[in-house]
Amino acid sequence: MADAIAMATATGEAKGFLPSESAFRFTNRFPHQPVITVRVPGVGRGIPIGDASRGLCGGMIFAVRDLFEAGREPPTDVTPPLPASPLYKYIVRRLLASWDLPRGALTYYRLQRTADADVVWALGRRAGIGRITVVDEWPKVRLDLDSGRLSALGIITVHSADPVKLGFNHQVLAYAYEQSGTAVTLRVYDPNTPLDRADDVVLSFDTANPAGPVPISHNLAISGRPVRGFFHTTYRWSDPAPALAVPA
Repeated sequence: MADAIAMATATGEAKGFLPSESAFRFTNRFPHQPVITVRVPGVGRGIPIGDASRGLCGGMIFAVRDLFEAGREPPTDVTPPLPASPLYKYIVRRLLASWDLPRGALTYYRLQRTADADVVWALGRRAGIGRITVVDEWPKVRLDLDSGRLSALGIITVHSADPVKLGFNHQVLAYAYEQSGTAVTLRVYDPNTPLDRADDVVLSFDTANPAGPVPISHNLAISGRPVRGFFHTTYRWSDPAPALAVPA
């Protein structure tokens, strides 16, 4: 019996990572300002793109992963960086990388349009977001964590074909999991959650019925929106040292 219980329980983690120690001290709360300003020849002023007040979550989690993999401490700033600062520009650059354009943005849009459960008809089946999450995406995240790596997740919070609502989705960084049978608890760094609660953020789901819907309970700071599903996002390391003005 003890052997059966042991076989039914699995854990994985990026050793040494804890959001309260390894992540930014500030949360994802930036003032209304363009995310970037694009200079166009012949145009006197730059063209503003995006609104930082809607969040830079993807840039924050990529930057935190960069820092952790470089063995560097996060900056001690408790307020978000100013737009002209190297840290802000670095987070924005990593935000753009987190979108993995065009593929990443298309994945968010495809998944936010996808039904919660499988759609079955006489000639086949269209996978719901529940199946995509637990059958396709969760194993990729688990492989990262079993290998001791952090894992970046795109979080789907809306069910809509309206591309304007893409901004309601979110990004977090998984650093540990525990699986008992088919029940999974995933520990994540959520850039929206204040530092004093940062180590307590989890996603919980069950893989037993991928045909769905697959309920995902969570305590992310996303204004009460549900987590409908998630996917493993493409990450490539970038050296944070120049942006932080820290000698290599």
